Amino acid sequence: MEIKRRVACTSTGCIEYGPERYKSHNIDIIRIHVHFKGKEYLEGLDLDPVKFYEELEALEDPKKNLPYTSMPTREEITACFDKAVSDGVKEMIVIALSSVLGGTYNLIRLIAEEYEGKIDITVIDSKITCFGEGLLAIKAAEMMEKGMPTSQIIKEIHWMMDHQEFLGVDGKLDYLIYNGRLKGGKAFMGKMLNICPVVHFTHEGELCALQSVRTPKKALMKTCEVLKELIGDRDPADYLLWHTYTGPSLIKELIEIEKNYDIKTNHEAVIVSPVSGCHNGPWLAGYGLLFLRREDEALI
Repeated sequence: MEIKRRVACTSTGCIEYGPERYKSHNIDIIRIHVHFKGKEYLEGLDLDPVKFYEELEALEDPKKNLPYTSMPTREEITACFDKAVSDGVKEMIVIALSSVLGGTYNLIRLIAEEYEGKIDITVIDSKITCFGEGLLAIKAAEMMEKGMPTSQIIKEIHWMMDHQEFLGVDGKLDYLIYNGRLKGGKAFMGKMLNICPVVHFTHEGELCALQSVRTPKKALMKTCEVLKELIGDRDPADYLLWHTYTGPSLIKELIEIEKNYDIKTNHEAVIVSPVSGCHNGPWLAGYGLLFLRREDEALI
């Protein structure tokens, strides 16, 4: 008899904002909370990201109306695991947003340990967020559906994590400054000189500036240059490349600029999760990139 298995992902994975076809995998979502203008929302359930970023762009005094986030509650996480147990699930893989970005991963991991003997739960720190995180969960679900053993799936996911990238440009520094990620002299000089950081996730899961460039246009050009280097001569069949963005303004400019670099995405664009957008603001545009392992590439 086949063992019943399931995949879960934190809501920052943007699965609900991606193509409709992915919803057939029935991936469980552990939702992070967003607090904005006196209301509390569950990401992906009652907060529309397009309207959220439209509101952020229109705020007259963003500093006094900063959105903020909070972790899933213990009750919400245990409800997810309890349901899996009651459904007869024996093995579960949970893909969580980077542990560097908050305590959600560690909370899920600690609660999962309490289910030892009831269900075998593997919690994976994705070292990333947004659709890069969600795509790992989707790939795990696809491999489950093909009957691949869980131990092999976990190895494949870790290979993908070693070959994933997020590149983006913060067109304005406002939210990075308001949230304390850019402070003091750096914040002042950045605003004065119109500095736009090209941000990326390190393979340790930290979002940091790869380079700082003057003007959004030059930053977008640098992003395209870096992306071309990352892809190299790899065949498009061996990777997935998609646009990631918050508000609409900068992504339109990126799409025009990328034509000069012969960059062609091969996956639909997916909007950034509001949880991530709380910290970066509505002026972010960039790329998600996930390499797919070829048969000639070792699984290490």
